[in-house]
Amino acid sequence: MLNIIFTQRRGNSQGPAKTSKTNKTNILATAKTWVALCLLVSVTACANSPNSKALQESLAADPKLTETPLPVPVPPPATAVETSTTAKLPPDFPTEIPLYPNAQLIEVGPPTDPSQKNVRLRWESTDPVNSVQNFYQLEFGRRNWKIVSLPTADGQGALVATRENLRVTVSLSPAQKVGGSTEFAIDYSKDSPEIAASPQPNNSESSASPTASPTLSNSEGTAPTLSASPKSAKVSQQESQIPQQLRQYVADLTQLEVLKVRSTKSANLETGSTLPEPNKIVTRREYARWLVAANNQIYASRQAKQIRLAVDSSEPVFSDVPKTDPDFSAIQGLAEAGVIPSSLSGETKDVKFRPDAPLTRETMILWKVPLDTRQVLPTANIDGVKEKWGFQDASKIDSQASRAILADFNNGDLANIRRVFGFTTLFGPKKSVTRAEAAASLWYFGVQDQGLSAKDALEAKSKPAQ
Repeated sequence: MLNIIFTQRRGNSQGPAKTSKTNKTNILATAKTWVALCLLVSVTACANSPNSKALQESLAADPKLTETPLPVPVPPPATAVETSTTAKLPPDFPTEIPLYPNAQLIEVGPPTDPSQKNVRLRWESTDPVNSVQNFYQLEFGRRNWKIVSLPTADGQGALVATRENLRVTVSLSPAQKVGGSTEFAIDYSKDSPEIAASPQPNNSESSASPTASPTLSNSEGTAPTLSASPKSAKVSQQESQIPQQLRQYVADLTQLEVLKVRSTKSANLETGSTLPEPNKIVTRREYARWLVAANNQIYASRQAKQIRLAVDSSEPVFSDVPKTDPDFSAIQGLAEAGVIPSSLSGETKDVKFRPDAPLTRETMILWKVPLDTRQVLPTANIDGVKEKWGFQDASKIDSQASRAILADFNNGDLANIRRVFGFTTLFGPKKSVTRAEAAASLWYFGVQDQGLSAKDALEAKSKPAQ
């Protein structure tokens, strides 16, 4: 290529002078063209040579630019959102307020009244409404709360209770939801000025405390309803020991003079204005005596439903209850009527009654329910009792007692177990019964719409003889 250029230069130098400038321009243009061609040929020729890789890498983009992208603005992190559907109790929730065991907290509402710091908790349970109501009535009474008001028989209204500086309102829905669940609300407030101004009964002693007083029409065929009944504020020390939910039952039976107790100082039976030592364990002989007396007093005008007392000529059924026993007539009379198991009924071969042994829960129901139904007890098994009552300890119940317990369930809200023990999933069949609990079981005799209460008997006695 250089030879060509020099040749051209030599050839041009021999021409006229006027063409020298043009020739120089042509030579430079030709040189540039050949240089470009040479570079192109060199690159093409060395494409597969060892030096090609180095050349390509020198012309390639910086690899660091692909490894480290340009910084992009990052938005601030979003605030965490609670996705759990289970509400939690407020940190300052008062431990004095009982909580229904089979319920789930679904909402904690804001204060409905900021001035009183009133907080609402909404709950949901698979249990029926009456189970929730019975639980709170029993627990408030057991924990010494003052019950201000109760729901009506048809479930309207709320259960209001106070204790020291706390006021609690349990609002119950009269009917269950379509899915079978029950919703209820608990409103509570601390240091509420309304506590001091709670509604008081209209009597001469304004500090009276209304209690649950189950009332019945004094004619058979009307089911009992719960209503608030005023009571004297001057409650004796013995009466204050009675659980609040059982006081009215004990009071009515005491007025009927059926809860006769034998004093330790005397062999004679005594009846006072209230039940002595109400939380003392009741014996089998005491309950047998009260069972006969209560049935006969409540059915004073129904001779056909009374239990006949045994006479001296009767042959003792139990070896440990001879004719000389002060409670022979009542215990023997119950055995002869087939109310309690004995060798006469063929339900037991035990010849001992054990009159001074503690009365157990299952025995109390076994003796009492036959006087409610006046029929042969249904057949029952453990699974049947567990299905109806939901008792976790159903397997511990005696087979004979399970029949009476199952029949008691069919009596609805008038069931002895519900009246005496309230809501419970543990029956405790071998647990001893107190005097107050025994009295509560005797307050009502009969099945739904076909029974009478101690209150009915008192009203009948108060009417002038026709």
